[in-house]
Amino acid sequence: MPRSADLALTALAPAIWGSTYIVTTQLLPPDHPLWVSLLRALPAGLLLLLIVRHLPRGIWWGRVFILGALNFSIFWALLFVSAYRLPGGVAATVGAIQPLIVIGLERLFFKAPVRGLSVLVGLIGIAGVALLVLTPQAALDPIGIAAGLGGALSMAAGTVFSRYWRPPVSALTFTAWQLTAGGLLLVPLALLFEPGLPLPTGRNLLGFAYLGLIGAALTYILWFRGLARLKPSIVAPLGFLSPLMAVLLGWSLLGQALTPAQLAGVAVVLGSVWLNQRLSVKN
Repeated sequence: MPRSADLALTALAPAIWGSTYIVTTQLLPPDHPLWVSLLRALPAGLLLLLIVRHLPRGIWWGRVFILGALNFSIFWALLFVSAYRLPGGVAATVGAIQPLIVIGLERLFFKAPVRGLSVLVGLIGIAGVALLVLTPQAALDPIGIAAGLGGALSMAAGTVFSRYWRPPVSALTFTAWQLTAGGLLLVPLALLFEPGLPLPTGRNLLGFAYLGLIGAALTYILWFRGLARLKPSIVAPLGFLSPLMAVLLGWSLLGQALTPAQLAGVAVVLGSVWLNQRLSVKN
């Protein structure tokens, strides 16, 4: 398959992740982020395990739990801490530093060259996200900033090591392993730090089904498939599509107005993704 097609398929994952906010706010019970994360990851992971019927072996048990923690448990927990302590725009802008962290981690652990164009794509994308979601009234909270940076570091590390720790299995199996491991690691956190979930309504079940089957299982199959074919520094900037889609869905489905700055942010984010695609074709 041409690299541009691999890039387009991989880009579907963060584009779909952009629907997480609207699904969470409209369909799920409030104030249960750890339970929501657990129920997004673990049932989807177990379902995929039933399909593939293939468990890790040897060294892969440890690696899968490390990756599950980085890509799901730690990342989602810190993401929610950041979201609760910071305005959404600040949290999204802090998280947008992830592609630059990926470049640094690739250089640190795998001696990958640092390409100036990759850094430029990261900086342009951060600027675009800031225009999309950052407001002049945004307040800064040190713990929230630290959590946002920690979440970005966790996801960046998970992205890099998912590429370089590639087991001899399909993306479907690799996703099943990681979602299950990440969900299991969230169980004690949810039990210790959050009250139990209320009895779910039909809307809640619909939201959980969407986030688990589409927002986790399908998207991470596409994400890990992309990481098996493309360098992390090429894949990571596609994450800019997530806040872009969140803003566009809020506009189209909830009637939220788009300011001139946000319209400029749409153009800048799309420009960074286009530049990222040009970079992938050349490399």
